[in-house]
Amino acid sequence: MNASSKTFLITGGAGFIGSHLSKYILQRGHTVFALDNLSTGTIDNINDIRSNPEFAERFHFVRDDIMNEMVLDRITSQVDIVVHLAAAVGVQLIVEKPVHTIETNIMGSEVVLKTALRYGCRVMLASTSEVYGKGVKIPFNENDDVLLGNTSKSRWAYAASKMIDEFLGLAYHQEYGLEVVPFRLFNTVGARQTGRYGMVIPRFVQQALRGEPIRVFGDGTQSRCFCDVRDVVEAIYSLSLHAEAPGKLFNVGSREEISMMDLAKKVKELSGSASDIVLIPYAEAYPPGFEDMQRRMPDNTRVHDLTGWKPTHTLEQILKSVIDFERSRM
Repeated sequence: MNASSKTFLITGGAGFIGSHLSKYILQRGHTVFALDNLSTGTIDNINDIRSNPEFAERFHFVRDDIMNEMVLDRITSQVDIVVHLAAAVGVQLIVEKPVHTIETNIMGSEVVLKTALRYGCRVMLASTSEVYGKGVKIPFNENDDVLLGNTSKSRWAYAASKMIDEFLGLAYHQEYGLEVVPFRLFNTVGARQTGRYGMVIPRFVQQALRGEPIRVFGDGTQSRCFCDVRDVVEAIYSLSLHAEAPGKLFNVGSREEISMMDLAKKVKELSGSASDIVLIPYAEAYPPGFEDMQRRMPDNTRVHDLTGWKPTHTLEQILKSVIDFERSRM
């Protein structure tokens, strides 16, 4: 598949990542259909796209659910590549609504794959670092074994549902020859991300700018690697056009690691906030069914070797962009 003009369908196209990806693809001369039911996405995320005359004939927004098979079929019949981002997102939402999480992720991916097969579209299938579960071998490699927690902990339902998505996508590739590219995202962050569902950086930034206590869950020693959404969409786009990507799984994330306590201190410093930093026990922060993992760091060798991709934005640059965005909203 070459980089000549393509037509993309982005499910979850008005979401945080989907809206950034839509603009990135449009800027490279392609056509985009963005499908979103606006359950977690918002029209505000795509207002700059819809008001740009340069994109008027190449951007089409459809407000509907991926489970509406008639609408999905109509759009998919017109596209070359489907980027399937629509899913239950955020730790808080996942723990509070486990049925919604499982049904949205598994059934949604099934209908997307089935429809894409009908028209021979390539499918970029978004997965998550959550599938590594309680793994302790750092960095996480795509070939590593997976260790999940007990089924009584609803957090692992999300990880298991995304694993099923990967299994199903790779099965469609193996059995039917459908071009499927699963990719695992590691803590994608940036402007327009909402803190509503437990996303830590926008939550910390909003608390710091309001002068409220910055609430760090657990003991604050747990660490993560945050990747700028501007880097992430570049990786997704590169993989979507690469002839050798289908049938392989890719980690997409940064290797710059930071503890939650140090992250809170960094947000406080960069925002010039006088907020206190307080530790909140998990039992007070989440309903029953939550369990955390200590570290998450990706091995990015595979995506780098294939496409040359690597993150270019530092954590400090990410935090400054989120602080500037949240300030502009306030």
